Amino acid sequence: MTTHGDSATRSGAPAVAARTGPATGDDLPAAGGEDLPAALAGLRAAIEAARFPLVLPSAEPARRTAAGLTHQLDDYLLPRLARLDAPLLVVVGGSTGAGKSTLVNSLVQARVSAAGVLRPTTRSPVLVCNPADSAWFRQGELLPGLTRTTEPSEQPGTLQLVTAPALPAGLAFLDAPDIDSVVDANRALAGQLLAAADLWLFVTTAARYADAVPWELLRSARARGTAIAMVLDRVPPEAADEIAAHLSEMLAEQGLGAAPLFVLPETWVDGQGLLPDKVTAPLSAWFARLAADAEARSAVVRQTLAGAIAALHPTMDALADAADEQVAAADTLDERVRAAYRGAERTVDQGLKDGRLLRGEVLARWQEFVGTGEFFRSLEARVGRLRDRVVAAVTGRPAPAAELRTAIESQLVTLLRGVAAEAAENAYTGWRAHPAGAALLEPELAHASADLAERAERLVRDWQRGVLELVRAEGGDRRFVARTAAYAVNATGLAVMIGVFASTAFIPTGLEVATGAGTAVAGQTVLQAIFGDQAVRNLAGKARLDLIDRVNRLLAEEAERFLARTGAARPAAETGGTLRRAAADVEKARHRSGLTDPDGPPLPAAGQDGDR
Repeated sequence: MTTHGDSATRSGAPAVAARTGPATGDDLPAAGGEDLPAALAGLRAAIEAARFPLVLPSAEPARRTAAGLTHQLDDYLLPRLARLDAPLLVVVGGSTGAGKSTLVNSLVQARVSAAGVLRPTTRSPVLVCNPADSAWFRQGELLPGLTRTTEPSEQPGTLQLVTAPALPAGLAFLDAPDIDSVVDANRALAGQLLAAADLWLFVTTAARYADAVPWELLRSARARGTAIAMVLDRVPPEAADEIAAHLSEMLAEQGLGAAPLFVLPETWVDGQGLLPDKVTAPLSAWFARLAADAEARSAVVRQTLAGAIAALHPTMDALADAADEQVAAADTLDERVRAAYRGAERTVDQGLKDGRLLRGEVLARWQEFVGTGEFFRSLEARVGRLRDRVVAAVTGRPAPAAELRTAIESQLVTLLRGVAAEAAENAYTGWRAHPAGAALLEPELAHASADLAERAERLVRDWQRGVLELVRAEGGDRRFVARTAAYAVNATGLAVMIGVFASTAFIPTGLEVATGAGTAVAGQTVLQAIFGDQAVRNLAGKARLDLIDRVNRLLAEEAERFLARTGAARPAAETGGTLRRAAADVEKARHRSGLTDPDGPPLPAAGQDGDR
């Protein structure tokens, strides 16, 4: 059974000050208030469009903040701005077992909200109002996401509406779930409901008034300028003064010294589960005065509304910073991938310059293709004699040409497989070291694509055909390459490929000579004799650029396996700027509306007789 005692209030407690001008709600549109709903709607659209998908320390708080702001805009700010004259909504919140439901029942003189020892008692919120005000709450403009019902419900997302004739018109109580409920959904709903309050009535007990959770929410309310009143429940009479003084000190330290404090002593409840009238009389009288005073109600609404809107700006700055961090993280991840694959491109480029591809099988097949002694002895002969010997070599020994072409293909494919595998490993390692990257990884990304070898082989074969087409096009009018002599084109094309592997400008380096690439010089001399020095350089340069271009496209396709993941998760680059501009628009509209912070008429003080 709930216990209570004699009534007391904090002596000399200052009243909540409405920190707005003396204008009433009817004056708001004339002061430019029409701009404010539009600005808030724009802000809501910007928040809804913002995404925080990458795993960063700021991401989850940002998602919660965005969801909370959206709820507050939908549940309170937009509907309240549309109807400043709507009944004042008092959300009764507090810790588990604080006696919220019993207090609400006692204030409205009816058992409208379940109270008992089972926790949590309030599973779905209960809103009680005067019958004359029920239409406003039934229409769902306030807290539109909650389904209205007239019966108790344990279904999530429901709001039970109850009327109580004893409650004065212009005032409504909403009994919220416990703010420290063991049920996550209840805690979340409690926070959502508190953000939709015109006035927070915080209920705590002598045993739990110093708990951390209520104070965290109270600080949040203070930051938003929300009007607050406190109820200290179940206070032993002999300790009432001491506990009330301590709580008053704590409130003052947190900047909440203006919050009226009502102290309800331990007592028994009656057969209806209601507190004695003498216990609740000071609080009932205080709310009766508030309900009867339109100017005081307007002051509460405007204070809370102005404070909530003013608090949007710094909150939006933090949200915009989190959006910028998302974009920066995506850029960082993309750069790590691109750096890994740029390294692969450099390795290929260097491999085409340093002669490494002329070693081993390619060098042996090239030597077989051009011959040895006879080929070198012919280098000083006339072009015609040189042509005849090369043609004879090609027509008489087709197998070495095919083997050379296969060796070139194999060498290039091996190089491409190696650099692609290394780039994938480097990109994977770079992402794994970043929290956002690690969350995007899949095991297969640690290696090159499964079909990389097949694509690399196709690339090299296409390039080889491209070289032959290049030779045919460049040498079509030359006396050495007859348009019908395909074997001459093939021979020249193979020589061009070897020349590309030797060096970019056909200048053999010491490394090339040391690795036996002197035969590549033979190929160079053949081509010079055919086309002339500059033509040779042009042919090799074009063939090399074509190969590099094909390789870079292949590596870009490999990198895209990573980049597609950041692309899918990446928020729009302008998200942060959009959020800041939307917040600035709201701030400008707020100042034009008259919802600023000068002192206004005070609320009734927490005196028993209203004489304070």
